[in-house]
Amino acid sequence: MLNFENLLNARLGSLKNAVDDWTETVKKLEKLEEKAAKGLLKKAGKADWKGENAGVTLPFVRKTAKEFCDAATEAQSIRNILRDALAEFKAAKKALQDVVEAAHGKGLHITADGSVEYLVHPGRRSKDFTGPDPSGDDFAKARGEIKSALAKANEADATAARALRTLVGKDQHNFSGTDYESLKQAGRTQDAQDAKAAAKIVAKGDDASPEEIARLNQYFEDNRGDRHFAERFALEVGVKGNLDYWADMGDSSDGSRLGLDHPKEIKELQQNWSLTLAAATHSDSPEMTRWKSDMVKAGDDIIQTRGTSPHGFQVMSNLMRHGVYDNKFLQDFGTAVVVAERRLTGDGGIPTGQAWGSGLGMPWRLNWDGKDLGTDPMAGYMEALGHNPEASLDFFNRSTELEGDKISNWDYFVGDGKQARDWPVGTDGKATGFENLGHALESATLGYAYDEKNPGIPPLKTDEQIQAREERTALVSKLVGNYSSADAIDKQPGMRDSLANIAAGHIDSLSYSMANWGGSGELADSKGLFNYDEKHLRDLGESSTANFLRAVSADKESYDTVSVAQQTYGSSLMAAQGNHHNNALDAGLHSVSMHGLLDQARSESIGEEFADQAKERNKALEKQGEWRNFAAGATVGLVVGVASELIIPARAAAAIAVPLAFETAGGAAETYMATQTIDWLDENEYKNDQQAIEGIQKARQDGQHNAMTPLLNYAAQHNMSPTEVRALVGRARGTYHDGGEYTDTDDVRGW
Repeated sequence: MLNFENLLNARLGSLKNAVDDWTETVKKLEKLEEKAAKGLLKKAGKADWKGENAGVTLPFVRKTAKEFCDAATEAQSIRNILRDALAEFKAAKKALQDVVEAAHGKGLHITADGSVEYLVHPGRRSKDFTGPDPSGDDFAKARGEIKSALAKANEADATAARALRTLVGKDQHNFSGTDYESLKQAGRTQDAQDAKAAAKIVAKGDDASPEEIARLNQYFEDNRGDRHFAERFALEVGVKGNLDYWADMGDSSDGSRLGLDHPKEIKELQQNWSLTLAAATHSDSPEMTRWKSDMVKAGDDIIQTRGTSPHGFQVMSNLMRHGVYDNKFLQDFGTAVVVAERRLTGDGGIPTGQAWGSGLGMPWRLNWDGKDLGTDPMAGYMEALGHNPEASLDFFNRSTELEGDKISNWDYFVGDGKQARDWPVGTDGKATGFENLGHALESATLGYAYDEKNPGIPPLKTDEQIQAREERTALVSKLVGNYSSADAIDKQPGMRDSLANIAAGHIDSLSYSMANWGGSGELADSKGLFNYDEKHLRDLGESSTANFLRAVSADKESYDTVSVAQQTYGSSLMAAQGNHHNNALDAGLHSVSMHGLLDQARSESIGEEFADQAKERNKALEKQGEWRNFAAGATVGLVVGVASELIIPARAAAAIAVPLAFETAGGAAETYMATQTIDWLDENEYKNDQQAIEGIQKARQDGQHNAMTPLLNYAAQHNMSPTEVRALVGRARGTYHDGGEYTDTDDVRGW
C-alpha cells in the first residue's frame, strides 16, 4: 500500500517507459494479427484440405490466428491499464505536491509521514509575529486532500495489479484475450466478478462452510466503500435473497451449526453486509431505485424459515446497524415501519414486544452483536439514524401519517405522553431500545454519527447549514425539557450516556442559559460576555437547563463527560474575552458556578446510593468531585488551529466535539490569553488510544480544584498579586457553593 512518502517521491519514469513500450508492442501485434487474419487464415480457408490435414492442420491454423488476435487484444489491455494507472498516480502525486507547496503560505507544515502541523506553533511565536495563521478549515482541507490523493492512488494500484494478474492468467500456452478499454472498466469488471462470487456463497444459506463465510467477509472487506460492487451485490442477491438469508442464519432448527459455532464470524458478516447495503442505497440507478422501493414494501412480508417467521422490517433493520444509508431510503423505511407497528399493536393496544414477538414459534436471532436478539425493528432503525445525522434530524422533526391522522415521531419515540411508544421489555424486565434511541438523538442534535471517531462541529457557512443548526438546538431544547429529572432518565435505561454526550456537545448553549438569574441577563450583558450569536447559541431556559444538568450529572460517567466539557468551554470563554480583565474573571466565575451545580448533583446521588453505608458513602463523597483531569484527558485529539471545538473522550470508541467560544469572538483568538490557552490545551493533547484512556482513568483530581483551574491559570498569566488571588478565590468559593444550592423549585444563584 502506498503511503504519503512513497507517493510524493514516486519516480514514474519507468512506468511511463513501460506504457510507451507496450504501445509499440500493440502496433506490432496488430500488424501480425492482420497478417494472420487476412493472410494465413484466409489462405487456409480457401485451401482444399483432405485426409488428416482437414482435421488437424486447419484447426491448428485457426487456433494460431486466434492467438495472434488474442495477443494483440491482451497487449492493448495491458497498455490501457498501465496508461490509466500512470495517469492516476501522476494526478495523485501532483495533488500531494500542491498541498506541500501551498502549506507554508498558509502557515502549515507537512511532515514526512503526511501529518499536518503548524509551521510556527502559536506557543512559540514572538510577540511581533506577522506570519500566516492557519484556520481550522486550512488544516481540514490539507488533511482531506492528502487522504483523498492516497485513496485514489491505492485504489488504482490495487485495481491495476489485479487486472494485470487476470490478463496474464494461469494458462502458459494461450493468451487470455481479455479486453480492458480502461482501468475504470477493469474495476467495474472486478466488482461484478466479486459480487457474483459473493452471491453464490449467499445462495448456500447457512449450509455454507466456515471457510466460505470467511471468503464472503473478505469480498466485503476488499470492496468496502466501493458503491459499484455494493450495488451489484445487492442486485445479485435481490431483496428476497437478502431477507431469506439473514432470517435463515438466525434459525438453527434446521440443524445448521454455523451460527452456533461461529458467532464471531457471523457478527463480522452482519457488519460487513450492513456497510455494503448502506453503500448500495446511494445509487440512483433504475435497478437500485426499484430495489429500495421493493425492500420497503417487503417490510410487511413474513419471512418464513423452517422454525421462524419474522417480518421483513425486523430482518432488514438488523442489516442497517452499520453504515450511512441513503436519506430517502431511511425516510421511506421509517415511515413504513411506524405505520406497520401501529397497525400490529392496534394503535398501541397491544404491547410492541408481543406484536413483534415470535408468538408460539421458537425465538430467532437476527442481531449478532450480543446486545439483543434483533426482534425490535426500531432498535436497528435507530442505529441507522445514529449514523446519518441529516436523516435523523429530519425524522425527529417529522410526523407519520396514519390513515388520515398524524403522529409526531418525536412524541412517539421520545415523549412519555399517551402517544408514546411502548418499548419492548427484555429478559431482565427493563425496557430495551433506549440506547439505540439515544444514538439516533446524538446524531440528530450533534450533527455527526454517534460513534464518529474524529467528530467535528458542522460548519455554519450556508443557509442550509445554519437552518440545520437551528433545528438541532431546537431538539436540544425539547430534550432539556423532557429529561428534567433523574427519574425521567432512569425510566429509559441506556439513554443517559447519550444525553451526557449531547450536553457536552451543546455546553455553550447550556452555559449561556444559566447566565440569566432573576432575569439579570440583559442588564449584565450576558450576550456580550458569551459573544452571543444566534447561529451558535440558544437560550434553553435557566430552570429547565439546571434541572436537566442535575438529572444527567447524577451518574458518574455522565458527570465526568459534562464536567470536562464545562471546563473546556469555560476556559475558552475566558480566553475569548481578550484583554478585558473583568469579563474574563466573570466568565471564569460563571464556569465555577456551573461546576458547583454539577458537583452537588453528583454528591446528592452518591448520598442516595450509599444512604445505609456510612463508610462507603464518606469515601465516595471525598471523590464526588473527581472527573477527568484536564491535563490528562480533557483534550483527546485537539483540532489544532480550529479554535472552535475540542474533541474529548466520552466512550472508549468515540469522542465528542465540544464547542469553544473563540469562533464568534471577533478575532479574540489572536489575543495573548487565547493564544496561551490554545497552547496550554495543545501541549496536553492525547490521541484517542489506550494510553489516553488509561491516563484518564488514573488522573483524577478534586472537582473544586478543577473548577478553579481556568481561573488560577489566568491569575498566573496576568501576574495577579496574592491579595487579588485571595479575593478571587473567595468570590469563586461563594459562586461554587451558590451553583450547588439549586433545587427543583428554586432558581439557581448566578455569578
